[in-house]
Amino acid sequence: MKMNLKKIIIFLFLINFCSNLNAETNHLKEGKELFKNKNYKKARIEFEKDIVFNPKSEESYLYLAKIFNKEENNNLEENNLKTVILLNPKNEEAIYRLAILNIKKSDFSKTEELIKTFNLVCAKLCSSKKELQEKLKSSQKQ
Repeated sequence: MKMNLKKIIIFLFLINFCSNLNAETNHLKEGKELFKNKNYKKARIEFEKDIVFNPKSEESYLYLAKIFNKEENNNLEENNLKTVILLNPKNEEAIYRLAILNIKKSDFSKTEELIKTFNLVCAKLCSSKKELQEKLKSSQKQ
């Protein structure tokens, strides 16, 4: 009798755990779909919900940074990009976006550091190296 009760409790725990996993992935998927459809307010809520279930969701933080970029909220964009880099120091998109943000803020020394890091980790966005260097040079001239 006690053995059956333990099995039932374990079974219920597993069902609950699996439903939470689905909720996580659903929030991320839903957020991406809303973002794609330019419904940024609802997308933001979905990404924030995903972070509640999975605090290490670098993808949700990256999408939040993109949303804050659209809303021109540089502080929140920077915070989310730094979180992505903290979770994954080789996330080239986050490094690239943070470098662009630092150019806007005229923090050229930080931008140069980020460009060096970007050059070391780039795999998909390598074609953006020259663009990043050119933006930095043109900003320094002004």
